Amino acid sequence: MASTFLNSATPCNAAVVSSSSLRFKFKLKFPAKAPLPSPPTVLFRAKTPVTCFIPAHGDASVQNDFCFLKKREFVFSAALPFLLILHGSVEGFGAEAAERLDKSEDERIREEVRKVVTKYNAAGLLRLVFHDAGTFETNDNSGGMNGSIIHELDRPENTGLKKPVKILGKAKSTLDLIRPVSWADMISVAGTEAVSICGGPSIAVELGRLDSGKPDPEGKLPEESLDAFGLKQSFSRKGFATQELVALSGAHTIGSKGFGSPVVFDNSYFKILLEKPWSDTGGMSSMIGLPSDRALTDDDECLRWIKEYANNQNVFFEDFKKAYIKLVNSGAKWKS
Repeated sequence: MASTFLNSATPCNAAVVSSSSLRFKFKLKFPAKAPLPSPPTVLFRAKTPVTCFIPAHGDASVQNDFCFLKKREFVFSAALPFLLILHGSVEGFGAEAAERLDKSEDERIREEVRKVVTKYNAAGLLRLVFHDAGTFETNDNSGGMNGSIIHELDRPENTGLKKPVKILGKAKSTLDLIRPVSWADMISVAGTEAVSICGGPSIAVELGRLDSGKPDPEGKLPEESLDAFGLKQSFSRKGFATQELVALSGAHTIGSKGFGSPVVFDNSYFKILLEKPWSDTGGMSSMIGLPSDRALTDDDECLRWIKEYANNQNVFFEDFKKAYIKLVNSGAKWKS
């Protein structure tokens, strides 16, 4: 695209610039009788001829000024379409990247959590879920999955949970550099990864929970010494049916409670409950499970679900998934 300097018959020593569709015409007005020399042609790298018309009686400075201005206009007009394309491309890339960032936020959280979850710390991370969410009470909608566990680690019932919090804190620190994530979400995801890495079902949980800035009231977790009737009452106050109580208790299949392999999530918990090894005298069999685990077999309603899950692992997996999602949503406050 070339810029052209034109002559006019009206005497004038000023240059007037007008633009249309990236064409620049510079009209110079000189005496009508002034003869004009043949226009010299200047070639730039674009190999586009650019013509400079200068007054016959103009001095060298006028000629230099005109040619310099002409060159600038030519370069600008030639480059402008490319600059506009580049600008649009950069803006489009930024918008697209931001959209991908939003869509991949959940997966980014899960990826960081996976880096710190192993089969050998899975039981502790899963226990963290139960102790954070287990404070929920339906009567006043208090407690629940709100990250308050980090303020409650010195309570006797939470002994041993400082290590899982520290492990999970490594992943959280990395994520917080990109975008802050709540402890409630981190703990919820950690539980799903703990189950998955040990061979249990894949569980998809929604994210967007808010953290509480203070501890939940004490005495809200079910006590390990409760009998079946007490357990059913406690879980009922939290909005869980007997079936869900039994399914969630199956989480004790991993860890050091003696229900099969400590690093395999399966239905061994229910099979061993039916065997009642603690009834044998002597040996380590009396140490298997908690008093609350053993109490489940003394209740007919609980026993029915224990037998169901012992006979069909797939049914247990499906019911555990549903109960887990309900657990990590209990009492949760969500981002608007």
